[in-house]
Amino acid sequence: MTGAPSYPPKNPAKRPSATGAAVVRGRTQRMSTPSAGESAPRPTADRVSSRGDTPPPTFPPKGQAAPRPQRALGLPIDERPATRPPASPTAPPPAPPRQSAPPRRRRRRLGPLVLLLLVALIAWPVFLYFYGDSKLSHVEALSGAPDTPGRTVLFAGTDRRSEDGINDGVEGQRSDSIMLVHIPESGNPSLISLPRDTYVSIPRYGNAKLNAAYSVGGPDLLVETVEGLSGLTIDHYVEVGMDGISSLVDAVGGVELCLDYDVNDTMSGLVWEAGCHEADGTTALAFTRMRYSDPLGDIGRTARQRQVIATIMDEAVSPATLINPVRQYRLVGSTASVLTTDPDTSLLDLGMIGWPMRTIMGPNGVVGTPPIVDVNYQPGGVGSTVLLDPQGTDEFFRKVADGSISQADVEAMLP
Repeated sequence: MTGAPSYPPKNPAKRPSATGAAVVRGRTQRMSTPSAGESAPRPTADRVSSRGDTPPPTFPPKGQAAPRPQRALGLPIDERPATRPPASPTAPPPAPPRQSAPPRRRRRRLGPLVLLLLVALIAWPVFLYFYGDSKLSHVEALSGAPDTPGRTVLFAGTDRRSEDGINDGVEGQRSDSIMLVHIPESGNPSLISLPRDTYVSIPRYGNAKLNAAYSVGGPDLLVETVEGLSGLTIDHYVEVGMDGISSLVDAVGGVELCLDYDVNDTMSGLVWEAGCHEADGTTALAFTRMRYSDPLGDIGRTARQRQVIATIMDEAVSPATLINPVRQYRLVGSTASVLTTDPDTSLLDLGMIGWPMRTIMGPNGVVGTPPIVDVNYQPGGVGSTVLLDPQGTDEFFRKVADGSISQADVEAMLP
């Protein structure tokens, strides 16, 4: 019988040789033959690793599968983060967070309100401007003389006499208050009061009181006379009806006026106790008209008229007026209805004039009269007049023109 064929082992290094030697990783190791009842010894890990070799892998217990290592971000297995346990299937899902109204919806609600507010802020001033401008009266007054530097405005306060008006023995219409406002290109703006009884030369009529120019020749002759006196060309003419002062004061809710002596004047109707008092329109009108009970006469009256105008202007820009549309409407209507200007002066021009006037009539403004040498000058034929200093008047108006005039210059002008 032929014996079974023999084949060479596939891995002879792992099979023990006949001499009892075993090959471990390319090395031959003598193994002793175990005696009866004794198992063959196995190589220990320290024997293998003593030469720097990698220790043999550990195997799980029999019947248990080896765990598969997981890859997490390239970290070693021992440093990988622990996995989160799954949520309990019985736990209720968390409630969604409560959300407010979408911002887009709020913007849709606010959009029309903002648009309406913008329209109101623009439309209301425009309406007031055209409303006031439509109530302005115009009169030819400018002379057409060559321009002079800066801006010059002539204010004429007129008082119409009638059966129910003021009764001071003067007939017709006169210019009772004449004020020259000059805003130079640089320097100090000023307000110069010209007494109505100032003795002047009226073109084509000779010498007379200043207010006679308005009486015999109207606004244009008054402008021409003031230009000859001051050497300044008038750019704007503004006539204020003094009988409209009452409505202006009432439109701003009254004004506080001050006078340091008692008054009981039958000609103007003013009854006043020394001090400061809140005045309504009727009292303020009498305050501006009173003349015969004033120790300074016409000069004192001019100062009180400036006081009334200044307080009206302060009230016109006060918060109580700026936030009250009804008061604004009344003030614009009342102001425009008592003003008469030259055709080239609009309500916008008046606004540009009024702003520097508030500064001029403030505590640091330059306000006064030209140099006066006699308040009771009797030239003959025209009654009592105010005589200006012929030596200092020209120099005074030169300072007014170039803005070098100061409050000290105007305070030293009374005799």
